[in-house]
Amino acid sequence: MKIYCVNWQAADDAELERRHYPDVEFILARSTTDVAAKLDPAVAATVDAVINHSPTLNVPLPPTAFPNAKIAVRSGVGFDNIDTVGWGAQNVPACNVPDYGTTEVADHALALMLALTRGTSTYPAEIFADGLAGWHFTKAPLIRRHKNATFGIVGLGRIGLAAARRAAAFDMKVVFYDPHLLSGVDLSTGYERVHSLAELMGRSDVVSVHAPLSSETKGLLGAEAFAAAKPGMIVINTARGPIVDISALEQAIREGVVIGAGLDVLPSEPADLDHPLFTAWRADEAWIKDRLIVTPHAAFYSPASMVDLRLKSIEVIYAYLTEGRLTNCVNREYLKR
Repeated sequence: MKIYCVNWQAADDAELERRHYPDVEFILARSTTDVAAKLDPAVAATVDAVINHSPTLNVPLPPTAFPNAKIAVRSGVGFDNIDTVGWGAQNVPACNVPDYGTTEVADHALALMLALTRGTSTYPAEIFADGLAGWHFTKAPLIRRHKNATFGIVGLGRIGLAAARRAAAFDMKVVFYDPHLLSGVDLSTGYERVHSLAELMGRSDVVSVHAPLSSETKGLLGAEAFAAAKPGMIVINTARGPIVDISALEQAIREGVVIGAGLDVLPSEPADLDHPLFTAWRADEAWIKDRLIVTPHAAFYSPASMVDLRLKSIEVIYAYLTEGRLTNCVNREYLKR
């Protein structure tokens, strides 16, 4: 069995994978340049599977470059950067790894909220900058009580549900919007379902995004959504950057409709530091000071989650090629029956 690993991210040479799957041959391409340089057509014709390891880069070669590949995997939850249609045209299933890093991302979402609403990032920065002058509980502008506040979730999948449980543990009321979720989930969990984004925005003190990126969700939290928002809202995004329109978010913060945001993902990564939101943030302008936290697409990460991700990516391929057992397929609608 031969697996081509595109956009290989780890510092090692797949020792973990080779140890657990000694009968598999791994071909590693560490960058998009490496992909083009290393891909000999004769080798590509022998590849049984392809994995894209990058959370932001598409595989820079068409599925047709791997004429005998039988399965393709996106090593991660989001599958917007794998060619589901192209693989489907070759009748090749494309899969993701949805069951890793769930607790890490949910923890990170709540941590971003708490950093804003409990001042855990603001207070030390003020003390560091101003010494005794910064030693005061009023220095953090977004402090609030969580009990009875409303935590709104966009997308109640694995991670959204994990975030809901954590918010409920803080005695927050949980509401969610997910038009693709089957009915009945709200009854079994005790969380309240709303049937429009506008209602969610109008009722929530905190909105946390946990939806996949698609043509439907791109720019979902934009000017229209923020126009419906409850004044004083905090926005958290640990899902996919393009779901939140950064320019619309900037305007909403300037107007005071949104009073704070925690962003682990951005429309372009690394951040476009020339965007007005980020230039103002880095300049510590008064309207944005202590109201924005940016982390470098790190919510999924822990050493344990990376072990899970790497092994589960191979597990999906191995189960299909050795047992015919297909899991986590995200392009069934494009496969020939």
